[in-house]
Amino acid sequence: MLKHSFFALPLIALTACGTGETPVADKMDYPETRKDSTAGDTLHGTWVADPYRWLENDTSAETAAWVKAQNAVTTAYLEKIPFRSALAKRYEELYNFPKVSGPMRVGDLYFIWKNSGLQNQAVIYVRKGLDGEDQIFIDPNQLDPAGTTTYSPIGVSKDDRYMAVGVSKAGSDWQDITVYDLTTLKPTTDLLKWCKFSGASFFKDGFFYSRYPEPARRTELSAASKFQKVYYHKLGDAQEKDALVWENKVNGDLYVGVGVTEEEEYATLYVSTGTDGFEMHFHDLRKGIPTPSTAWTPLQQGFDHKTSIVDYVPSTGKFLVLTEVDAPNYRLVEVDPARPAKENWRDIIPQKKELLQGVSTGGGNLFAEYLKDATSRFFRYKLDGSGEQAIELPDIGSAGGFGGKRGDTFGFYSFTSFTDPGSIYKYEYATGKSEVFFRPELKFDPAQFVTEQVFYPSKDGTKVPMFIVRRKDVQKTGTNPALLYAYGGFNISLSPSFSTSRMLLLEQGGVFAMANLRGGGEYGEDWHRAGMKEKKQNVFDDFIAAAEYLIAEKWTDSAHLGVNGGSNGAC
Repeated sequence: MLKHSFFALPLIALTACGTGETPVADKMDYPETRKDSTAGDTLHGTWVADPYRWLENDTSAETAAWVKAQNAVTTAYLEKIPFRSALAKRYEELYNFPKVSGPMRVGDLYFIWKNSGLQNQAVIYVRKGLDGEDQIFIDPNQLDPAGTTTYSPIGVSKDDRYMAVGVSKAGSDWQDITVYDLTTLKPTTDLLKWCKFSGASFFKDGFFYSRYPEPARRTELSAASKFQKVYYHKLGDAQEKDALVWENKVNGDLYVGVGVTEEEEYATLYVSTGTDGFEMHFHDLRKGIPTPSTAWTPLQQGFDHKTSIVDYVPSTGKFLVLTEVDAPNYRLVEVDPARPAKENWRDIIPQKKELLQGVSTGGGNLFAEYLKDATSRFFRYKLDGSGEQAIELPDIGSAGGFGGKRGDTFGFYSFTSFTDPGSIYKYEYATGKSEVFFRPELKFDPAQFVTEQVFYPSKDGTKVPMFIVRRKDVQKTGTNPALLYAYGGFNISLSPSFSTSRMLLLEQGGVFAMANLRGGGEYGEDWHRAGMKEKKQNVFDDFIAAAEYLIAEKWTDSAHLGVNGGSNGAC
């Protein structure tokens, strides 16, 4: 093993909580937003106005006043909705159930995340042995009563004594790294600042991590972060003593991180421009800690492909590598560190029709996660790729987990669907049997709902998959309130997932639809690239066709159909 949704409901007319009342769409008087006629840029000889650029100054009093005025308009409208309080009460009832994560094993300790129901943050518990008694390790709710601070373990030392924990406040990407001594379960004096998107990969008496230069005062949340670097921190030292391991002095927009193989044989270097391809290099740690002058051995150069090291196998002296080079649906190959050129790669798990979404190792096994029509399928193999065994999942949905350390005898995996918020299963490596470790107690009956998958034609005839979820007694009346969600970008795959707010819609007879547009990763790189750059129009066509299908099939009509998206999927 390598160490290394919430959906908002649109204000569509739906009968809420049995009241039969719907909100009145009063005219909304929005505050006037000032235009700055001087703001803009000259691009390629053409003036491009940017009259609202002043809003990008998130620390100005004028911006704060604008946000306050906008919120006042929204709040005034929402408060007029007659069934709002009943809806809020039911939402709280649905959301108020215990939530538990799969255990994380560190030596003979097991760390488990638990939320009693309405806590702002899950409490991290620790127990000695899987059947031991829980005690609180970190309670974020006690440490920050406002509930906006998160604590995430990001690395553990080889001897299982030290754990690095990332601490993020108020939703910021900035992360402090603190270190806990697991013999006392108390933090040490180690504290690292100005980290983002960083792990902590332990090697000997310290670890590798990524950080940015300290930003200017009062620009911490608004200024662009540039020139991420990799450092090595020795436990007990002040951050100022950390050794620089890698930097790029020319391109400040690169994301970079270092991983370490389980027995600390190799360090792996990941370099990315963002959301597409990335470079992968490695260094033999038996030769010592790398420095900025160290020549890392390239495995994949350039940013046109995605090739990542899954693990190192000591018995063969080879890497296991997941790649889409010559395999748009991905394959697992064996790579000799002494001969890493592509022509020397040997297939361990060849490319299949389905997308090979990920591979993990544990207990001397390979666990391959495939995506078949946007739902999870798992297979188990020996490390040489032989002995394929399908792993039976509880249902059609999304699963993750299975992996662990080389000496483990069992692992855990999670399963979720549109009506299952997340059950945890223990999986025995020797027998291949699963047993329930945790199943949530819910305030609704999942058996009252049904999920179906359809394949509708887009504008150019391409068949696009879409999930449709509804209460079993909901019929095709042509006027059902419906919500259509999609993303369609950056190789992101949408699989079945649970949302409490979505259950509100479904309980009231609404229909939820999720379309797997091109641009996503559901069918590998070909599907992804069919929604990129000059082919981006395919994404919009797929989304429009999804809405047209729902209307043509009488699930809803244009007056009752709401659409929802965020980030790349914003609408």
